[in-house]
Amino acid sequence: MSSGRKPMTNRVDWPVIYLYLALVCIGIAAVYSVEYTSFSEPFFNMSKSHMKQLTWLVISLVTGMIILFTDSKFFLAVAYLAYLLGILLLLATFAIGSDVKGSQSFIKFGSFTFQPGELCKIFTALALARFMATPETNFKTLKDRLIASAIVMIPCLIIVKQNETGLALVYFSFFLAMYREGLPNAILLIGFSVAGLLIGTLLIERIPLFIIITVIPLLATWFLRTQIKRNRIIIVIIAGSWLIAVLFSQVAVPYVFKNVFHGYQTERIYSMLGQDVPTEYQKPGEAVKKDAEYNVRQSKIAIGSGGFFGKGFMRGTQTKYSFVPEQNTDFVFCGIGEQFGFVGSTILVLIYITLLLRIVHIAERQRSTFSRVYAYSVASILFFHLAINLCMTMGLAPVIGITLPMLSYGGTSLLSFSILLFILLRLDADRQMLIR
Repeated sequence: MSSGRKPMTNRVDWPVIYLYLALVCIGIAAVYSVEYTSFSEPFFNMSKSHMKQLTWLVISLVTGMIILFTDSKFFLAVAYLAYLLGILLLLATFAIGSDVKGSQSFIKFGSFTFQPGELCKIFTALALARFMATPETNFKTLKDRLIASAIVMIPCLIIVKQNETGLALVYFSFFLAMYREGLPNAILLIGFSVAGLLIGTLLIERIPLFIIITVIPLLATWFLRTQIKRNRIIIVIIAGSWLIAVLFSQVAVPYVFKNVFHGYQTERIYSMLGQDVPTEYQKPGEAVKKDAEYNVRQSKIAIGSGGFFGKGFMRGTQTKYSFVPEQNTDFVFCGIGEQFGFVGSTILVLIYITLLLRIVHIAERQRSTFSRVYAYSVASILFFHLAINLCMTMGLAPVIGITLPMLSYGGTSLLSFSILLFILLRLDADRQMLIR
């Protein structure tokens, strides 16, 4: 009886590949449907976005096959080197990058254009997994937590400087993977508290907000007075939290909106909240060409017009006649909603959820910390993209340029998600061998 390993075809997690191919095919059909104007137009027209996306699918599949037949230990060995390459590519955009829609985050080589920030998500996931898997790493210590955070935040800050805020926010999804490895609950509590304070800062005038921020710790001090008598550190924590909240809401947020954000970014955020931009944050010199609510309003109309079963494939009017801006990239979900309605949209979301659950299942069966952290990084990135994009198209989040994984048109985006998934499949195929 042979004691050799099973062939690759038996070790690959095929459900992930099936789900991946289903999403990519839906994406190409969605891109084609919003470009379609006449039955007389040939499908195989290389100037059209759907054919370019199909070409990128072929490139992605070839790359995926190469990854599947690469030694899985290779990704552990080159993790830091790949991360350094990613940082250098991000920095290179400031010297040789091309400006696309106000963002200097693309590099062009002839007719080939790619976005280093998309590829750097892969390198960051590998570097974070490598650091967490290092025997010397003790994630319970503050030092190692700060190092892991720095691995994530360095590319994030460079991308912010490129004026690509939406892509930069994706990097915060890595903290979900770190949470699985033991990041304290307090960190998540602080994160949600900061988000709530930010929304409050945008919706409430400064003086009333200051009063609210002051009253809450005073009440906390009153109710915890017995514990404070036993442990004076509690009052220090309450006072420190109050000071940080005041500085954040009264100083930091106003400074960012006045001096960091561009006019269109401020308008999108306040538009999502259903508010007019305050006079102090208005920047007439950077006024956007269209109403900040226009994209989201047209998106809602398109999705709502699909009803329960939709208008039918290639029968959408809002998307077919380009009422929805960026309908083959950031707002590709509108085409699904209009043409296939609530039923089609639900099926699409269920496919995504199934893929996410499958990745989590793969993550939990890994024997190595490296593979587990990487798998959770992939799941976190996909979840963040999916949640933000869907909320964005429905007006529940600001329009920040987050693509819908495997569906939105864009070669770099499709290739980066494909590489993320195929590296995961390769690591999973050798999970019995990887023990770091």
